Amino acid sequence: MNKEEWLKRGYVTEPIPQSVDLKAEIKKLCKEKNAVILGHFYQSDEIQEIADFIGDSLALAQWAAKTDADIIVMCGVYFMGETAKILCPDKKVLIPDLNTGCSLADSCPAEEFTKFVNAHPGHTVVSYVNTSAAVKALTDVVVTSTNAKQIVESLPKDEKIIFGPDRNLGNYINSITGRNMLLWNGACHVHEKFSIEKIIELKKQYPEAQILVHPECKGALAKMADKVGSTAGLLKFAMASDKKDFIVATESGILYEMKKQCPEKNFIPAPPEDSTCACNECNFMRLNTLEKLYNTLKYEWPEVQVEKAVAEKAILPIQKMLDISKTLGL
Repeated sequence: MNKEEWLKRGYVTEPIPQSVDLKAEIKKLCKEKNAVILGHFYQSDEIQEIADFIGDSLALAQWAAKTDADIIVMCGVYFMGETAKILCPDKKVLIPDLNTGCSLADSCPAEEFTKFVNAHPGHTVVSYVNTSAAVKALTDVVVTSTNAKQIVESLPKDEKIIFGPDRNLGNYINSITGRNMLLWNGACHVHEKFSIEKIIELKKQYPEAQILVHPECKGALAKMADKVGSTAGLLKFAMASDKKDFIVATESGILYEMKKQCPEKNFIPAPPEDSTCACNECNFMRLNTLEKLYNTLKYEWPEVQVEKAVAEKAILPIQKMLDISKTLGL
Protein backbone atom coordinates (compact mmCIF):
# COMPACT_ATOMS: atom_id res chain seq x y z
CA MET A 1 0.00 0.00 0.00
CA ASN A 2 1.37 3.39 -1.00
CA LYS A 3 -0.28 5.70 1.52
CA GLU A 4 1.82 8.64 0.36
CA GLU A 5 0.17 8.26 -3.01
CA TRP A 6 -3.25 8.15 -1.30
CA LEU A 7 -2.51 11.44 0.45
CA LYS A 8 -1.24 12.97 -2.77
CA ARG A 9 -4.30 11.93 -4.76
CA GLY A 10 -6.90 12.34 -2.00
CA TYR A 11 -8.30 8.83 -2.41
CA VAL A 12 -7.21 5.20 -2.11
CA THR A 13 -5.25 4.27 -5.21
CA GLU A 14 -4.99 0.50 -4.66
CA PRO A 15 -5.63 -1.43 -7.90
CA ILE A 16 -8.75 -3.60 -8.05
CA PRO A 17 -8.70 -6.88 -10.01
CA GLN A 18 -11.07 -6.84 -12.98
CA SER A 19 -12.66 -10.03 -11.67
CA VAL A 20 -14.06 -8.23 -8.60
CA ASP A 21 -17.83 -7.72 -8.69
CA LEU A 22 -17.77 -4.22 -7.25
CA LYS A 23 -21.45 -3.94 -6.35
CA ALA A 24 -21.52 -7.35 -4.67
CA GLU A 25 -18.32 -6.65 -2.74
CA ILE A 26 -19.50 -3.20 -1.65
CA LYS A 27 -22.69 -4.70 -0.24
CA LYS A 28 -20.65 -7.43 1.47
CA LEU A 29 -18.31 -4.88 3.08
CA CYS A 30 -21.27 -2.81 4.27
CA LYS A 31 -22.77 -5.85 5.97
CA GLU A 32 -19.47 -6.93 7.55
CA LYS A 33 -18.64 -3.44 8.86
CA ASN A 34 -22.17 -2.23 9.66
CA ALA A 35 -21.73 0.58 7.18
CA VAL A 36 -24.39 2.63 5.42
CA ILE A 37 -23.98 4.41 2.09
CA LEU A 38 -25.71 7.78 1.77
CA GLY A 39 -25.91 9.15 -1.77
CA HIS A 40 -26.97 12.53 -3.05
CA PHE A 41 -29.36 12.89 -5.99
CA TYR A 42 -26.46 14.39 -7.99
CA GLN A 43 -24.36 11.24 -7.90
CA SER A 44 -23.88 9.02 -10.94
CA ASP A 45 -26.57 6.42 -11.66
CA GLU A 46 -24.41 3.52 -10.46
CA ILE A 47 -23.73 5.19 -7.11
CA GLN A 48 -27.42 5.95 -6.62
CA GLU A 49 -28.30 2.38 -7.52
CA ILE A 50 -26.13 0.91 -4.76
CA ALA A 51 -26.70 3.53 -2.04
CA ASP A 52 -28.74 2.52 1.01
CA PHE A 53 -30.42 5.90 0.94
CA ILE A 54 -30.49 8.71 -1.62
CA GLY A 55 -31.82 12.19 -1.09
CA ASP A 56 -31.15 15.91 -1.00
CA SER A 57 -29.02 17.69 1.60
CA LEU A 58 -31.79 17.89 4.20
CA ALA A 59 -32.71 14.22 3.84
CA LEU A 60 -29.07 13.10 4.06
CA ALA A 61 -28.57 15.14 7.24
CA GLN A 62 -31.76 13.70 8.74
CA TRP A 63 -30.72 10.17 7.81
CA ALA A 64 -27.20 10.61 9.21
CA ALA A 65 -28.62 11.88 12.49
CA LYS A 66 -30.69 8.75 13.06
CA THR A 67 -28.66 5.88 11.61
CA ASP A 68 -27.36 3.15 13.91
CA ALA A 69 -24.55 2.21 11.51
CA ASP A 70 -20.97 2.27 12.77
CA ILE A 71 -19.66 3.70 9.50
CA ILE A 72 -21.29 6.32 7.24
CA VAL A 73 -20.00 6.56 3.69
CA MET A 74 -21.09 9.90 2.24
CA CYS A 75 -21.31 9.83 -1.53
CA GLY A 76 -21.74 13.50 -2.17
CA VAL A 77 -19.38 16.40 -1.62
CA TYR A 78 -17.14 17.15 1.32
CA PHE A 79 -19.38 19.54 3.25
CA MET A 80 -22.00 16.76 3.39
CA GLY A 81 -19.44 14.50 5.02
CA GLU A 82 -18.64 17.25 7.51
CA THR A 83 -22.32 17.67 8.35
CA ALA A 84 -22.65 13.93 8.96
CA LYS A 85 -19.56 13.92 11.19
CA ILE A 86 -20.83 16.91 13.19
CA LEU A 87 -24.14 15.13 13.75
CA CYS A 88 -22.44 11.79 14.50
CA PRO A 89 -19.12 12.54 16.22
CA ASP A 90 -18.78 8.97 17.52
CA LYS A 91 -19.21 7.37 14.10
CA LYS A 92 -16.61 6.94 11.41
CA VAL A 93 -17.55 9.06 8.38
CA LEU A 94 -15.86 8.20 5.09
CA ILE A 95 -15.93 9.91 1.71
CA PRO A 96 -14.60 8.22 -1.44
CA ASP A 97 -12.55 11.22 -2.63
CA LEU A 98 -11.25 14.17 -0.63
CA ASN A 99 -11.31 16.31 -3.78
CA THR A 100 -15.13 16.46 -3.77
CA GLY A 101 -15.36 20.14 -3.00
CA CYS A 102 -18.23 22.50 -3.75
CA SER A 103 -17.94 25.71 -5.77
CA LEU A 104 -20.69 27.30 -3.68
CA ALA A 105 -19.06 26.42 -0.34
CA ASP A 106 -15.68 27.53 -1.72
CA SER A 107 -17.18 30.92 -2.66
CA CYS A 108 -17.61 31.65 1.05
CA PRO A 109 -14.28 31.34 2.92
CA ALA A 110 -14.79 31.38 6.68
CA GLU A 111 -12.26 34.18 7.20
CA GLU A 112 -14.02 36.48 4.73
CA PHE A 113 -17.47 35.55 6.00
CA THR A 114 -16.36 36.38 9.55
CA LYS A 115 -15.40 39.89 8.40
CA PHE A 116 -18.76 40.26 6.64
CA VAL A 117 -20.71 39.19 9.73
CA ASN A 118 -18.67 41.44 12.01
CA ALA A 119 -19.26 44.37 9.67
CA HIS A 120 -23.03 43.97 10.08
CA PRO A 121 -23.73 43.54 13.81
CA GLY A 122 -27.24 42.82 15.01
CA HIS A 123 -28.04 40.42 12.17
CA THR A 124 -29.21 36.83 12.48
CA VAL A 125 -26.93 34.67 10.33
CA VAL A 126 -28.72 32.15 8.12
CA SER A 127 -26.36 29.90 6.16
CA TYR A 128 -27.13 27.50 3.37
CA VAL A 129 -26.07 23.93 4.08
CA ASN A 130 -23.59 24.22 1.16
CA THR A 131 -20.94 25.70 3.44
CA SER A 132 -17.90 24.52 5.34
CA ALA A 133 -18.11 23.46 8.97
CA ALA A 134 -16.22 26.65 9.85
CA VAL A 135 -18.92 28.82 8.26
CA LYS A 136 -21.66 26.82 9.97
CA ALA A 137 -19.89 27.59 13.25
CA LEU A 138 -20.52 31.30 12.56
CA THR A 139 -24.20 30.68 11.85
CA ASP A 140 -27.43 30.97 13.88
CA VAL A 141 -29.45 28.56 11.77
CA VAL A 142 -28.63 26.41 8.73
CA VAL A 143 -31.11 25.96 5.88
CA THR A 144 -31.43 23.83 2.76
CA SER A 145 -33.32 24.63 -0.42
CA THR A 146 -36.13 22.43 0.93
CA ASN A 147 -36.71 24.44 4.10
CA ALA A 148 -35.13 27.88 3.52
CA LYS A 149 -38.44 29.67 2.90
CA GLN A 150 -40.15 28.18 5.94
CA ILE A 151 -37.21 28.78 8.27
CA VAL A 152 -36.79 32.41 7.15
CA GLU A 153 -40.54 32.95 7.60
CA SER A 154 -40.30 31.50 11.12
CA LEU A 155 -38.11 34.47 12.11
CA PRO A 156 -39.74 37.77 13.14
CA LYS A 157 -40.65 39.96 10.16
CA ASP A 158 -38.43 42.80 11.36
CA GLU A 159 -35.42 40.52 11.93
CA LYS A 160 -32.21 41.69 10.28
CA ILE A 161 -30.83 38.69 8.43
CA ILE A 162 -27.56 37.85 6.71
CA PHE A 163 -28.01 35.04 4.18
CA GLY A 164 -25.09 33.20 2.65
CA PRO A 165 -23.57 32.08 0.50
CA ASP A 166 -25.92 31.62 -2.48
CA ARG A 167 -27.10 34.97 -3.87
CA ASN A 168 -29.59 33.34 -6.24
CA LEU A 169 -31.31 31.34 -3.51
CA GLY A 170 -31.21 34.39 -1.24
CA ASN A 171 -32.77 36.60 -3.90
CA TYR A 172 -35.46 33.99 -4.53
CA ILE A 173 -36.30 33.72 -0.83
CA ASN A 174 -36.43 37.52 -0.59
CA SER A 175 -38.81 37.65 -3.56
CA ILE A 176 -41.29 35.13 -2.16
CA THR A 177 -41.18 36.20 1.49
CA GLY A 178 -40.94 39.98 1.14
CA ARG A 179 -37.80 39.97 3.26
CA ASN A 180 -34.73 42.09 2.57
CA MET A 181 -31.96 39.78 3.67
CA LEU A 182 -28.38 40.94 3.27
CA LEU A 183 -26.82 38.50 0.81
CA TRP A 184 -23.34 37.08 0.51
CA ASN A 185 -22.19 37.09 -3.12
CA GLY A 186 -21.70 33.38 -3.81
CA ALA A 187 -23.06 30.98 -6.41
CA CYS A 188 -23.01 27.37 -7.66
CA HIS A 189 -21.06 26.83 -10.87
CA VAL A 190 -23.60 24.27 -12.10
CA HIS A 191 -26.78 26.27 -11.54
CA GLU A 192 -25.27 29.55 -12.79
CA LYS A 193 -24.52 28.10 -16.22
CA PHE A 194 -27.93 27.14 -17.56
CA SER A 195 -28.73 28.79 -20.89
CA ILE A 196 -32.07 30.59 -20.93
CA GLU A 197 -31.91 30.79 -24.74
CA LYS A 198 -31.46 27.04 -25.10
CA ILE A 199 -34.26 26.35 -22.64
CA ILE A 200 -36.54 28.61 -24.69
CA GLU A 201 -35.62 26.54 -27.77
CA LEU A 202 -36.40 23.32 -25.88
CA LYS A 203 -39.75 24.76 -24.87
CA LYS A 204 -40.54 25.31 -28.57
CA GLN A 205 -39.76 21.63 -29.23
CA TYR A 206 -41.82 20.52 -26.23
CA PRO A 207 -44.55 23.18 -25.87
CA GLU A 208 -46.42 21.20 -23.21
CA ALA A 209 -43.31 20.61 -21.10
CA GLN A 210 -43.16 21.99 -17.59
CA ILE A 211 -39.94 23.73 -16.59
CA LEU A 212 -38.49 22.61 -13.25
CA VAL A 213 -35.89 24.95 -11.75
CA HIS A 214 -33.66 24.76 -8.68
CA PRO A 215 -33.59 28.01 -6.66
CA GLU A 216 -29.80 28.21 -6.99
CA CYS A 217 -30.44 29.22 -10.62
CA LYS A 218 -30.54 32.84 -11.72
CA GLY A 219 -33.72 34.81 -11.10
CA ALA A 220 -34.58 35.16 -14.79
CA LEU A 221 -34.73 31.38 -15.11
CA ALA A 222 -36.78 31.02 -11.92
CA LYS A 223 -39.37 33.38 -13.42
CA MET A 224 -39.80 30.99 -16.37
CA ALA A 225 -40.39 28.00 -14.15
CA ASP A 226 -43.56 26.03 -13.57
CA LYS A 227 -41.95 24.87 -10.35
CA VAL A 228 -39.02 26.23 -8.35
CA GLY A 229 -37.82 23.84 -5.68
CA SER A 230 -35.15 21.66 -4.15
CA THR A 231 -34.21 18.42 -5.85
CA ALA A 232 -36.67 16.59 -3.61
CA GLY A 233 -39.33 19.22 -4.32
CA LEU A 234 -38.85 18.99 -8.07
CA LEU A 235 -39.06 15.20 -7.91
CA LYS A 236 -42.27 15.35 -5.88
CA PHE A 237 -43.80 17.87 -8.30
CA ALA A 238 -42.97 15.73 -11.34
CA MET A 239 -44.46 12.64 -9.71
CA ALA A 240 -47.74 14.47 -9.00
CA SER A 241 -48.00 16.27 -12.36
CA ASP A 242 -50.25 14.99 -15.14
CA LYS A 243 -47.82 16.33 -17.76
CA LYS A 244 -45.57 14.01 -19.76
CA ASP A 245 -42.57 16.24 -20.56
CA PHE A 246 -40.31 18.13 -18.16
CA ILE A 247 -37.31 20.38 -18.77
CA VAL A 248 -35.14 20.01 -15.68
CA ALA A 249 -32.79 22.84 -14.68
CA THR A 250 -30.64 21.32 -11.98
CA GLU A 251 -27.73 18.87 -11.89
CA SER A 252 -28.63 16.05 -14.24
CA GLY A 253 -28.08 13.31 -11.64
CA ILE A 254 -31.64 13.89 -10.42
CA LEU A 255 -32.94 12.45 -13.70
CA TYR A 256 -32.03 8.94 -12.49
CA GLU A 257 -34.58 9.07 -9.66
CA MET A 258 -37.12 10.96 -11.76
CA LYS A 259 -37.04 8.28 -14.44
CA LYS A 260 -37.12 5.56 -11.79
CA GLN A 261 -40.21 7.03 -10.13
CA CYS A 262 -41.93 8.09 -13.38
CA PRO A 263 -40.80 5.72 -16.16
CA GLU A 264 -43.67 6.82 -18.40
CA LYS A 265 -42.56 10.47 -18.39
CA ASN A 266 -39.92 12.30 -20.40
CA PHE A 267 -37.24 14.25 -18.49
CA ILE A 268 -35.06 16.57 -20.54
CA PRO A 269 -31.90 18.01 -18.96
CA ALA A 270 -31.68 21.76 -19.39
CA PRO A 271 -28.46 22.54 -21.31
CA PRO A 272 -25.72 24.86 -20.05
CA GLU A 273 -24.26 27.76 -21.98
CA ASP A 274 -21.34 25.55 -23.01
CA SER A 275 -22.29 24.38 -26.50
CA THR A 276 -20.30 21.13 -26.15
CA CYS A 277 -22.52 19.79 -23.36
CA ALA A 278 -26.08 18.46 -23.59
CA CYS A 279 -26.60 18.50 -19.82
CA ASN A 280 -25.15 20.09 -16.71
CA GLU A 281 -23.11 17.95 -14.31
CA CYS A 282 -21.23 18.82 -11.14
CA ASN A 283 -17.62 17.79 -11.71
CA PHE A 284 -17.10 17.51 -7.96
CA MET A 285 -20.05 15.16 -7.42
CA ARG A 286 -18.89 12.95 -10.29
CA LEU A 287 -15.45 12.34 -8.72
CA ASN A 288 -17.05 9.56 -6.66
CA THR A 289 -16.93 6.22 -8.47
CA LEU A 290 -17.71 2.60 -7.63
CA GLU A 291 -13.99 1.85 -7.55
CA LYS A 292 -13.31 4.61 -5.03
CA LEU A 293 -16.36 3.61 -3.01
CA TYR A 294 -15.12 0.01 -2.83
CA ASN A 295 -11.63 1.09 -1.75
CA THR A 296 -12.84 3.57 0.86
CA LEU A 297 -14.93 0.83 2.46
CA LYS A 298 -12.13 -1.72 2.28
CA TYR A 299 -9.41 0.52 3.70
CA GLU A 300 -11.69 2.88 5.69
CA TRP A 301 -10.07 5.98 4.22
CA PRO A 302 -10.43 8.92 3.52
CA GLU A 303 -12.06 9.72 6.84
CA VAL A 304 -13.82 13.03 7.44
CA GLN A 305 -12.63 14.92 10.50
CA VAL A 306 -13.95 18.15 12.01
CA GLU A 307 -12.11 20.05 14.75
CA LYS A 308 -13.89 19.59 18.06
CA ALA A 309 -14.21 23.32 18.78
CA VAL A 310 -15.69 23.95 15.32
CA ALA A 311 -18.04 20.97 15.57
CA GLU A 312 -19.35 22.07 18.96
CA LYS A 313 -20.39 25.43 17.47
CA ALA A 314 -21.59 24.07 14.12
CA ILE A 315 -23.88 21.44 15.66
CA LEU A 316 -26.12 24.16 17.14
CA PRO A 317 -27.40 25.73 13.88
CA ILE A 318 -27.62 22.31 12.20
CA GLN A 319 -29.68 20.89 15.03
CA LYS A 320 -31.84 24.02 15.03
CA MET A 321 -32.56 23.42 11.34
CA LEU A 322 -33.49 19.79 12.00
CA ASP A 323 -35.72 20.75 14.93
CA ILE A 324 -37.55 23.47 12.94
CA SER A 325 -37.91 21.14 9.95
CA LYS A 326 -39.42 18.47 12.19
CA THR A 327 -41.85 20.99 13.68
CA LEU A 328 -42.83 22.14 10.18
CA GLY A 329 -43.24 18.57 8.97
CA LEU A 330 -40.43 18.83 6.42
